[in-house]
Amino acid sequence: MNDIKDQFLLNPEVVFLNHGSYGACPKPIFDDYQRWQRALEFEPIQFISKKREDALLVSKKALAGYIGCDIEDFFFIQNPTTAVNQVVKSLDLKAADEVLTTDHEYGAMDKTFNFYSKKKGFYCRRQPISMPLLSKEQFMEDFWKGYNEKTKAIFISHCTSTSALVFPVKEICERAKQLGLITIVDGAHVPGHLPLNLQNIQADFYTGTLHKWLLSPKGCTFLYVNKNFHDRIEPLVISWGYEAGMPTKTRFLEENEMQGTRDISAYLTVPAIMKFLKDNNMPARQAACRKTILDQYPVFCDLLGTKPICALSDEFLGQMCSIPISTKDPLGLKETLINDHHIEIPVMQRGTDIYLRISFQVYNSMDDLEYLKQTVRKLAIMPSAMAV
Repeated sequence: MNDIKDQFLLNPEVVFLNHGSYGACPKPIFDDYQRWQRALEFEPIQFISKKREDALLVSKKALAGYIGCDIEDFFFIQNPTTAVNQVVKSLDLKAADEVLTTDHEYGAMDKTFNFYSKKKGFYCRRQPISMPLLSKEQFMEDFWKGYNEKTKAIFISHCTSTSALVFPVKEICERAKQLGLITIVDGAHVPGHLPLNLQNIQADFYTGTLHKWLLSPKGCTFLYVNKNFHDRIEPLVISWGYEAGMPTKTRFLEENEMQGTRDISAYLTVPAIMKFLKDNNMPARQAACRKTILDQYPVFCDLLGTKPICALSDEFLGQMCSIPISTKDPLGLKETLINDHHIEIPVMQRGTDIYLRISFQVYNSMDDLEYLKQTVRKLAIMPSAMAV
């Protein structure tokens, strides 16, 4: 396959191993984004009042086919944090109720649940997941130890941010349904990264970004809501969609898609994204990236004198892996890597554990990883005392 790096807008002077944080948008998709922005500015009244809905429908149909759901069951929103805020705000959780989650969730989500638990009085139980993660059965056993008669909902990442682990959300949702629990899944890292079929997962709420692994411009996310919950979710913004009574839209979509003046250009790039994926044989490229992660993860662990935090399997790993390290100054190490060595890579902290997280995207090469290895040796980064 031909090199694809020149199709991205990334700084060529930087070894970019942090696609997982904010993604990177290819030139053809970014050009399409700007085309929509120019169309909006060329004819703002006609675009917003008449052309916007047709363009949005085309984009929604393209995304619905890709993620496996009905176009009536999701809307675009700027990021997963906003989406989860909307869900938790809408749920009728009361004092003495519990939400079951894990100790691997994204920090902004932890803050969201902290805020609403104080406001509403429910308890958020962050169930520890033992490491290394060796099987789905191990995860299920650990997770459901946190369940009790007060549990009303579960919140779980499909692919975690800090530890870069893929969790068995389908099996979790199946068990949760049997117990009559509400299921909320943070799939920020999944679209364009891992296979996704929302009909198969059967979560009540699922949010995923397009601007990470699905390569859209920034600020592009979807929130899927199971039909049974359409009437229970409240809009974060009350605007023109409230009690609009449009014959072509459900109340669910009216309230969440008609929220005043905003630039939806990023949302309209989905057809361009699908074309880019097809034109560049992205499934094969991504499969090669996943294999590289599986091959190189133990190599980096050996280099650092530590061990993987999961079984080396595509059940738990995609195009990211987190390597346990020890440092008293995670932020300082990250700044040293970018400022002195021109490597953009996150140093992540989860409790007392610290990880060097590698993202390997289609524009990366083995040269990037070899340069990281040389830099790791030069800096004498130490293994984690928590490694097992």
